[in-house]
Amino acid sequence: MTLTGRTALVTGGSRGIGRAIVEELAAAGARVVFTYRQDEAAAAEVVAEVRGTTAVRADQEDMGTLAAMFDPVRDGLDILVSNAGIATAAPIDRLTPAEFDRVFAVNTKFPLFAIREAAPLLRDGGRVVTISTLNTVSQAPGLALYCASKAALEQITAVAARELGPRGITVNAVSPGATDTDLLRSANPPEALETAAAMTALGRLGRPADVAAVVGFLCSPQGGWVTGQNIRATGGLMI
Repeated sequence: MTLTGRTALVTGGSRGIGRAIVEELAAAGARVVFTYRQDEAAAAEVVAEVRGTTAVRADQEDMGTLAAMFDPVRDGLDILVSNAGIATAAPIDRLTPAEFDRVFAVNTKFPLFAIREAAPLLRDGGRVVTISTLNTVSQAPGLALYCASKAALEQITAVAARELGPRGITVNAVSPGATDTDLLRSANPPEALETAAAMTALGRLGRPADVAAVVGFLCSPQGGWVTGQNIRATGGLMI
């Protein structure tokens, strides 16, 4: 699979799954622009270590940063990966309107308008991938806003596949399961991670590179006949 000559924009590319996606696309030959929110040092490390990458700051709570995110790719875009998102955990009786607005702004509103901004820049035959979560079909207490915001993103993805399909542009979601990142380990006790690995058909937690490989396939020429789908990259956590 080669992406030589292609230009990609990846949101949230400085760490975790996002960084693995940046590495995957760059290794396939793409020029990759990625966003970061505040960890400038981590972004600089990616640029130094991954050839052909450029970092740009964007805060998905601030729609005012959306247009500037696209400035480095105004000359043409082939791939948009909306990876950046936030997870919040609180029971429904503790939720506030402000927290609702924040989670939906980051996980739903910004990715929607990123697709709108990308559409005129995307070359025919381009690719759009959104990163969702297994939690939209495997819910847990405290995750109402996270599950709902990602479920809305999945529906936006499906509609975008219909709207952009006439130009040969594919639009898909990838939904990771329990993936071994700093964020996962900081939010869960070790016994919970052991349980998740035991429940997974392949017998381990996912790695960021596992998810990135699925994204890489969807962005490749070989993924051109797959659109409007939600690929659950979970190692068989749910079958």
